[in-house]
Amino acid sequence: MAIYAFWNNKGGTGKTSLCFQSICFYAEEHPDERILAIDVCPQANLSELFLGGLANDGSAKLLARQGELPRATIGGYFQRRLPSPYSPPALNPADYITQPYQFNSLVPANIDLICGDPLLELQANAISTLANNQIPGTDAWVAVVDWLRDLLDPIRDDYDAIFIDCNPSFSIYTQIALSAVERLVLPVMADDSSRRAIQNAFSLVYGLKLPSDIYATYAFATRLHQAGRTLPKVHMIAKNRLTQYMGPASAYAAVLRSITVDVQKLMASHPDIFTFEDVDEGLVDIRDFQTTGVVAFARGCPLYALSSGKLDVMGHRVTVHEEYRQNCVEAMEMLTTRL
Repeated sequence: MAIYAFWNNKGGTGKTSLCFQSICFYAEEHPDERILAIDVCPQANLSELFLGGLANDGSAKLLARQGELPRATIGGYFQRRLPSPYSPPALNPADYITQPYQFNSLVPANIDLICGDPLLELQANAISTLANNQIPGTDAWVAVVDWLRDLLDPIRDDYDAIFIDCNPSFSIYTQIALSAVERLVLPVMADDSSRRAIQNAFSLVYGLKLPSDIYATYAFATRLHQAGRTLPKVHMIAKNRLTQYMGPASAYAAVLRSITVDVQKLMASHPDIFTFEDVDEGLVDIRDFQTTGVVAFARGCPLYALSSGKLDVMGHRVTVHEEYRQNCVEAMEMLTTRL
């Protein structure tokens, strides 16, 4: 079983949309497998998509899950852990799992979901405080970043693949998520800010090119290594070409090439942090979903199930061109074959 995290150090819904589509395509292509999606993000956009999107009351359905007792979200699980931060309490993981197909028939039935929760932001300070406590005989930080691992341990054999959507920040709940995964998928856009963001991601996760040795002592990688844990490996970098119409001569292509060069240099100096040996195996070009993606996002709909033509999206008539839809489907099929 592989555990993937979709994460970048830059905001935006593009990463979440890519995560949602990847999970749906993977589940559709592997109908005999059981898939678990985990939304470790206070915005909970992935959860809204799985529960129906904006156009199909995904937000209201998510609010209902957040109102369950116990709260059927990742925040509900963290709330259960706050009084017992250093050893797992007796609990039933099923209390926090949703079957999105029951709310949104467009998504594959073999996907389970642990919903995201804005409560994460309120919990972050308390969790960080617990992680930094000095307790004789206990590594408090490791015990806390193991929270998600503790939740998954009893149900690992129930799933063939687990996908986690992470918040762009490197807050404590993001560290909890990343410490539980094996493979990283890093989506990037074709702009200089994304190039800087991916460089920053390698610093945050792997402790590379830190401005001072002082930071290395407290770095995520250092603390995991000291505990005898392995770091997740970069499995894929999904490069978004930003628009359907831009060709290889575009200025955006130059930015994407520079990202490729950066990755090649890192592979030469730190090959152990990648699952691939050839840069072409790990970098995937994804065309921007544009209007097709906006409609799919609003409806909580996988691209392969989206109709082309004139569609109603929350009272607006929108045209989805079949050529563009098919381009999006082909891009996602190419990406999921590498998962």
